[in-house]
Amino acid sequence: MSIILTHTYYLFEDEKEQSIMRPYAPLGLLYISSYLNEHKVENHVYDSTFYSKKDQLLFIEEKQPKTIAIYANLMTKINVIKLVNILKTDKKYGFPKIILGGPDITYNCENYLNTGVDYLIIGEGEQTTLELYQAIENDSDIHEITGIAYLENDEVKKTPPRVKMKSLQELPLPNRAAIPVQKYLETWKTHHGQSSMTVSTQRGCPYTCKWCSTAVYGQSYRRRPANMVAAELKMLKETYNPDGIWFVDDVFSVSFKWIESFHEEVIKQDAIIPFECITRAERLNDHILQLLKEAGCFRIWIGAESGSQKIIDAMDRRVDVNVVKEAIQKTNKLGIETGTFIMVGYPGEDEQDINETIAYLKAANPTHFTITIAYPIKGTSLYNEIEDKITVQPEWNTSTDRDIDFTRTYSRKFYDFAVRRIVNEVNYNKEILKGKNRNLIIAAKLKTKSLLAQTAMKLYK
Repeated sequence: MSIILTHTYYLFEDEKEQSIMRPYAPLGLLYISSYLNEHKVENHVYDSTFYSKKDQLLFIEEKQPKTIAIYANLMTKINVIKLVNILKTDKKYGFPKIILGGPDITYNCENYLNTGVDYLIIGEGEQTTLELYQAIENDSDIHEITGIAYLENDEVKKTPPRVKMKSLQELPLPNRAAIPVQKYLETWKTHHGQSSMTVSTQRGCPYTCKWCSTAVYGQSYRRRPANMVAAELKMLKETYNPDGIWFVDDVFSVSFKWIESFHEEVIKQDAIIPFECITRAERLNDHILQLLKEAGCFRIWIGAESGSQKIIDAMDRRVDVNVVKEAIQKTNKLGIETGTFIMVGYPGEDEQDINETIAYLKAANPTHFTITIAYPIKGTSLYNEIEDKITVQPEWNTSTDRDIDFTRTYSRKFYDFAVRRIVNEVNYNKEILKGKNRNLIIAAKLKTKSLLAQTAMKLYK
């Protein structure tokens, strides 16, 4: 018997991603697959990214697994529920035991179990998946397995939390051979001229941002040794030759000592591949920036979330907005591209805060920036703070946390237009900074859109 590991993200159902076409492999499932391989457990990964639910179901019907483990997150939840319903009602799939894991599970146990799921994995998945699968195969007692939830007499039962893997040296490399890696590389090449792959070096985050979920890895910091990460890069370079790497870690430069070791190892092992990463402004200095550049870093995403210190403090970001601005400017000056993230509509944000964010982005001048409207993820401090202010709470099984709305300083429409104002005003400023090379027609259009959005904001205050 064997286990199927799968997810329910279908690229060609995602209109937004189709306009971007930057897909990445499901690393979490690949880590579980390699861990199972190491323990001689036959498993099959069905990466649904480039396929359809119909293709996925044909694969399941052919394999007739006794167990299926499905990864669930905010984006895929609705499709997960649909897949579970099919597997639990159509006999041609053999009525397998269904296990769910992922960040959306921890604070929605009862809801997921009521869809017909047999077991939930709460937290890290490798050890728990192995133990749970073995118990299912041997019809043995599952009550001693830590880190799971299940229904017993229609009541949710949770076993004690699993102790987190102390040393990530125990993790084998993700089983990339189990998925169509070339499809990812070719998709990137076709749409961007360069290919990219993902690598994970750490688990957990020691910071306390109120809007961020720590449901899987917790508020911890555990890291793979730098020599092992360099060896993985060397293997990827020789096997797949990607043009770039995206390090998926929350704060790549959280440890200066680790960065120094990483820099030494990638040079020693001839493992340099151009890469981008995310970090915090206060975890950068001139020395670290230079090491990152020499190790291959071409872009750093530096978290800010707002240009208003009031909002940054409300988020418990624990950083000075001027430190963020200066970090972006220093990184730009060194010839490394920069990116930053902005969140609007956070509780308490007013028009002055929006104006301060625009001023911050103009002064910092990141190469790239992204904007989202704040939404509360269940289990976060933000959700707990606004729970009694929720104004829109759709049916759980047909919506995601992104659809939840709450009482803000102004209406949701105000913040929709605020996003447009920020984007157009900042991009207008970028055109102006080009000097003689600026495109006056583009600049005029951007300024007009900015002014129109500003007018609309006043209507919806």
